[in-house]
This record gives sequence, C-alpha cells and structure tokens, in this order.
Amino acid sequence: MRMNKKYTHIFFDLDNTLWDFETNSRNTMQIIFQKLNIGQTHDFKLFFETYTWHNNLLWQSYRKNDVIKKELMRLRFQNTFNDLDIKDIDAVKTNDLYLNEMPNQKILNNGAIEILHYLKKKRYHLNIITNGFSEVQRQKIETSGLAPFFDRIFISEEIKSPKPERAIFEYAVKSSNAKKSQSLMVGDEWEIDVLGALKFGIDAVLFQNNQAENPTNITNPLNPSCNLYKISEIGHLKSIL
Repeated sequence: MRMNKKYTHIFFDLDNTLWDFETNSRNTMQIIFQKLNIGQTHDFKLFFETYTWHNNLLWQSYRKNDVIKKELMRLRFQNTFNDLDIKDIDAVKTNDLYLNEMPNQKILNNGAIEILHYLKKKRYHLNIITNGFSEVQRQKIETSGLAPFFDRIFISEEIKSPKPERAIFEYAVKSSNAKKSQSLMVGDEWEIDVLGALKFGIDAVLFQNNQAENPTNITNPLNPSCNLYKISEIGHLKSIL
C-alpha cells in the first residue's frame, strides 16, 4: 500500500491523542490516594479535581517559563494539600510516587494501535512531538507498546521548547528530514498542537475525542495555505491518509 502523495511524515501528540492521559492519570491518583490513606478523611473526586486544576495551571506557567520543573512537581501536590487541609504528607515524595506509578499505566485511546499499524503499512514516517518530562514520556511510550511505531520522539524538555512554540515544530520537521508541505500534525489541544503547527506552516488534525460526527475539513483561521481537519475518532485518519 502507498501513502497519500501529499504527506510523507505524520507527527503525533502523545497525551490524550494516543495515550489516554485522563484515564491513566486518574488510575495513578487512585493508587496514590490509597497508599497514602487520604481516603480516610477526603473524597477522591474532590482530591483529583483539585489536583487537576492546580496541575493544569502550573503547566501553563511552565510553558511560559514562569515556573521551573522542580517547583511545578512540588507545587501541584502542595497546593492541593493546602486547599484540602491535608497535613503531614510530603508533596515532593508524593510527586515521586506519582511519577513512578504513572508510566506503568498502559491504556491507549480506542483505535490507536490499529491506526498506527495502518499508517506504518502505508509507509508513512511516524514521529511524536510531546510536551512533558523526558523520563516519564519515554517510559510511557515503551510501557504502552507505542515505541515500535515511531522513528523519532521529540520531547519539549529535551529540545528546550514546548508546544506551541515554533522551535519544537521546526526542530522536529528538520530532524526528520521532512518537508513542511508534506508534514501533518495530529493532536487534541487546539492552542498547543493545532495552532502551533499552523503557525509554523504545516497541516494539522484536531482530534476531538467523540465530539464530532464525521471527519471534516474546517476553516483555517491562520494560514489559508495549510489544511486543517477535525476528527472525533483517531481511526478517522484513514479518511485523510
């Protein structure tokens, strides 16, 4: 089978595009919740929602270089403990426990393995562009069985540039010996994955898990020369590729 002539290189986001971050994160937090006996005094749902709010806020600051890695990892738990009046639990040790448990989770989005097999058979060059910490992201890719499908893994911490900055997309495309006109970015985050790719000048796919009925080609607000698609299932990439 041959590839769509327009594209040669496909760049995937990892979390919530291929690897089910929301489910895996919740499962990891349940393990921590039980190990630390937090459930004796607190509700898990509130604990997880509070952590998620702080974690998302800190990641926004991290991408802007307003907080360093070490502080992000400490504060996401320390701020959660402070909000919920949880005492005598060390935030740094809790984060270490989280990072040890998180990469062991293996749940992928429905259809992820199938579409990767399909794309490899059609001889596309597959790569990952992901924000995150190197040791965690690489272990997640290995543990979940994704590693054999990908030529290169581009991680923001290693490249010193997070999505949606231009530098990480430029580095990934050039390092893959790809042409911008033959590259396609697939991700679930509008601002981070899709707008970042479009601003750099490559086509993009917005993956809105179960939020759209059919694959569509939608209006590109930034670069009329780039194609922008929307899909609700990762398997819908077959209609594009």
